[in-house]
Amino acid sequence: MTQIPTLDINRFHTDRHDFVQELGDAYAEWGFAGITGHGIAPELITEALAVSERFFALPEATKLRYKSSYGGARGYTPLGVEVAKGAAHVDLKEFWHVGREVDGTPRFPQLLPNAWPEELPEFKAVLLKLYDALDNLGRDVLRALALYLGQDENYFDDKVDSGNSILRPLHYPPVIDEGTRSVRAAAHEDINLITLLVGSRQSGLEVLSQRGEWVPISIIPGTIIVNIGDMLQRLTNHVLPSTTHRVVNPEGEAARQSRYSIPFFLHPNPDVSLDALPECVTPENPKRYPPITANEYLEERLREIGLLK
Repeated sequence: MTQIPTLDINRFHTDRHDFVQELGDAYAEWGFAGITGHGIAPELITEALAVSERFFALPEATKLRYKSSYGGARGYTPLGVEVAKGAAHVDLKEFWHVGREVDGTPRFPQLLPNAWPEELPEFKAVLLKLYDALDNLGRDVLRALALYLGQDENYFDDKVDSGNSILRPLHYPPVIDEGTRSVRAAAHEDINLITLLVGSRQSGLEVLSQRGEWVPISIIPGTIIVNIGDMLQRLTNHVLPSTTHRVVNPEGEAARQSRYSIPFFLHPNPDVSLDALPECVTPENPKRYPPITANEYLEERLREIGLLK
């Protein structure tokens, strides 16, 4: 994994002090880190990528039956919809959103029911299993980051237990028009607290370093990429930065191949305040933003990227 630090999450239990410092320092410099030792079975990841590929291979008319009407919150979002903030052209991607499964009345109205494709009965079980695994891993990462930020280890626990977190199987189709001005994912930062990425088998992910250089990320099998999102950047007053990244169009024969990946966007509960932590505000780093709730911020950003009108 080119230059991006990689850490074993098991060290949080065996070598806590050094692990917390190294993880926090990695994010302070890069906003990205690779996480190993997470215990998520490679077979589950392979199965999730495979069932996602089977869904995106369905006829367009079939997929459009599951198109979401509210900001792509659940179900299918087709090509030509999402555009990165500030970008002039739509991204070359289609995706499906899986949200938190809720029994009974949801705690927050944003926790909408999931949609499931009838054509693939195995889709639900596989993706919900991956959702839960990544949700649990994300909470472990947040516990380590809470300590790095001078908080109690469990600071985030009751702030993410009903978060509107999203699992997003993604398909970047072959690039047919080599002269297109669109790219698979234009330069952007994620909206949420942290993102956990189940790696694609294809290259293309790049991260913008603090030196202004685009660094390609090679995903080593068994590693999950975890990056800081804008909500955590805001909460930490940029102590933990949300780093710009993109997925570039491949060249040559690779351009004629599809690319699949599955990010998990871990969100706080909708009513959580993103006001900067007092520990992250200093004379050298004065407070940058006014208070705002997670849901207010999410809706603001969804409008900017074209998912919410």
